[in-house]
Amino acid sequence: MEKDSERSMSKLAIKKHMGRYMQIVLGCFIVCLGFNLFIIPAHLLTGGISGIALIIYYLTGLPVGAQNLLYNLPILYLAYRVFGKLYAWDTIVGTAVLSIILDATHFLVDWNITGDGMLCAIFGGVLAGIGFGMIFRANANTGGLDVVGAVAKKFYSLDVGTVVFVLNFIIVMASAWMFSVNEALYTLVSIYVTAELTNRVAAGLNREKSIFIVSPAAEQICQDIMENVHRGVTYLEGKGGFAKERKDILFIVVRLTQVSRVKTIVDHYDPQAFMIVSDTSEVSGKGFTLECESYADARRKWQEAQEKQKELMDGHE
Repeated sequence: MEKDSERSMSKLAIKKHMGRYMQIVLGCFIVCLGFNLFIIPAHLLTGGISGIALIIYYLTGLPVGAQNLLYNLPILYLAYRVFGKLYAWDTIVGTAVLSIILDATHFLVDWNITGDGMLCAIFGGVLAGIGFGMIFRANANTGGLDVVGAVAKKFYSLDVGTVVFVLNFIIVMASAWMFSVNEALYTLVSIYVTAELTNRVAAGLNREKSIFIVSPAAEQICQDIMENVHRGVTYLEGKGGFAKERKDILFIVVRLTQVSRVKTIVDHYDPQAFMIVSDTSEVSGKGFTLECESYADARRKWQEAQEKQKELMDGHE
């Protein structure tokens, strides 16, 4: 039995890693589509090592993917020495796959989908952002300046985002000096779109809303939300800062379409209730990633458990 359990666990681990690497490959493919369909035909750049590779490509015609892999070799070695084998291996996989697919799909440059620089900047940034987000979501990366920023943070306590921004800014300024201001400005648009989409995809697109409610009518609000919105509610104990009186705080996570219903319920019982609604992501558990029983069933089971407990207490007496 133990051996069977170990085998099943091993199979699950293998499937998980295979799925992760398939996601890395798909992410790299989407990034390369953004590069070869939009960014390169419009003579734009990207941030990081790939931006340097593109400058050399525009000047000499050397393959972008091969350059990207070559320039990343010292960075890969740095990742291995500083962060260990696992981090270095994932970086090597991401960098190598991106570089290979980048050159393998280079023929797409000749398609010339659009000659509008702004459209190329936006759609190239969107595809690159989605691809990089998928790669980061798989706990991998494609080398480049992110590794340099991580090293700078570890040894010099510098913010990763600041280091990467400064290095990218230098690359963009080089493009303005070597090519044209228009291309540099379009490049800034592309980098911004890429960064926004990368963050959103890496953090998860299934964004929900978390709500905090402070009200004397917390009990009525809680019951109404559970019965009519079908979401679990958590009580948090609080204390007012001025009068030091005890306060009941309700915490709930709902889908975007349920926010208005919660607001209506709160306003019905207490129009002056204090309420905070904020974005949240990566929500897991019952009602979101796991199936959840209905409020009626949950309450019935709770009542049955209470009755059994009462019977046991009466029997002991």
